[in-house]
Amino acid sequence: MDELFRNLADFAGDFWWLIFPIMGMAGGVGKAWERAAKRRHERRIETLRAKAELKAAEIQARSLAGSARGSRARADAAPSQTELLQRLLAEHDEITARWLDYELDVAKLIAFPAMSDGRQPLTAAFLRAKKTADALRPASADAKVSEQQLTEYLDAVGDYAVAFEVAERDARRLRDSTFTVEERKRLDRAQQLLKVAVDESATQAERHVAYKRVREELDGLIVLSDQAVEVLEKQVARELDA
Repeated sequence: MDELFRNLADFAGDFWWLIFPIMGMAGGVGKAWERAAKRRHERRIETLRAKAELKAAEIQARSLAGSARGSRARADAAPSQTELLQRLLAEHDEITARWLDYELDVAKLIAFPAMSDGRQPLTAAFLRAKKTADALRPASADAKVSEQQLTEYLDAVGDYAVAFEVAERDARRLRDSTFTVEERKRLDRAQQLLKVAVDESATQAERHVAYKRVREELDGLIVLSDQAVEVLEKQVARELDA
């Protein structure tokens, strides 16, 4: 054992200079860990803030629902079930429209690809919330629904709103950071080519070639829905007709 310690001491004496790069590496790892922890903390705070803001709106809606179930003497002041459903349906439609603004706009999909990537946890959570809200959605504001159905739909719309806000903020934070350097170059080229494809001042041949190359650059990077392709083709055709 004594001989082992002597050997270690001899090694440390001969290679004392190694302590500095090792300490530097340890310090670098420590700083990287601190930065990652800070980013995780900021992300949690941002998520909680978004949830708190939207939860407040949900609580207010619950209060309105409670008033609707109140005594007949307060019926004139409280919103009816139809009025409450109108508000919930309007909020539901607004969130869906904001999502479609990404889903159908190829330029936005290239800029914020996480919004269409179901592999991203927050995007996947939003899509699940959307599916639930859509399934619980009444046919119209005049539809006859039970108190339980109304409560379930109220909760679903609240969750849908929260999930979208969180997913959108995360997508805008990530942008194209989840792609490799070469993939980011392809996304940049696709964005530039897209401008040519819908540019009225470009020739027909230039726009046609640009549109074709946009699809090639995005192949394997971003999955365009059939609706997004249809919207893009109409944009290109409109410019060609012009």
